[in-house]
Formats: sequence, structure tokens, C-alpha cells
Amino acid sequence: MALTPAEMLANDPYAARLGVELRGDDPVEVSMAIRPDHLNFLGVTHGGAMFSVADCAFALAANRAGARAVAIDTHLVLAGGSAEGDILTAVAEEATRGRTLATYRIVVRRNQERIVGLFTGTVHISPQL
Repeated sequence: MALTPAEMLANDPYAARLGVELRGDDPVEVSMAIRPDHLNFLGVTHGGAMFSVADCAFALAANRAGARAVAIDTHLVLAGGSAEGDILTAVAEEATRGRTLATYRIVVRRNQERIVGLFTGTVHISPQL
């Protein structure tokens, strides 16, 4: 039985620690408020934090069909910055899905406006174990 994005996110301790919240499940949309512990030594959002919010949306979208989908390739373009207090929102849309591979596009926006990240990811799909 397939888990919903809400159920998957509820079982993700890493996402919980980051403060990732589900905003929608069709398409999958997650958000994260930027806190002081998300910043790098320059005082701006760490690229890893932006990657993490995009990756979370990617994983939820890829696994909602019920088959186990694990990342085999990802890419993030850092198109803009963000800072403490900003809200990053990542929306994942399926680009292609076959029997064993699927590719997703995730757009990350700062405060629902400016695009600050463009993420693509491909997963390998296998039967649920």
C-alpha cells in the first residue's frame, strides 16, 4: 500500500529536524523557514539546506506511487540566495516515469516569489520490499 506524502514526511527525522512542512501533495509542495542553523559562514542560506528542501520534495513525489524509488542522479542550480526568516518552498513535478526510471523537476522559491533553485532528479524504481 502506498504511503501518502504526509505519512512519508511524518516518518522522516531528517526533514523534521530541518523543519520541512508539507503544503500540498498534487503536486508535492514542501516549505522550510530559514533559521540561524541553516546559514553558512557568510550569513546566507547554506546550499545544503536548499538542496535538502528540494530533495525532500523530490523523494516524496517519486515515492507516492508506492514503488520504492531511490535517487540515482540529482542536480541543483543555485539561482539566488535567501537569508534567515525567508521561507523556501519546493514544488516537485514529474517529468517522466517509466517502469524503472523517473525524472522530476523541482522549483525552489523564496517567499513564494523569486526562483532561487532549480533541481532535477532521477530515481530508480523497484518493487516495494
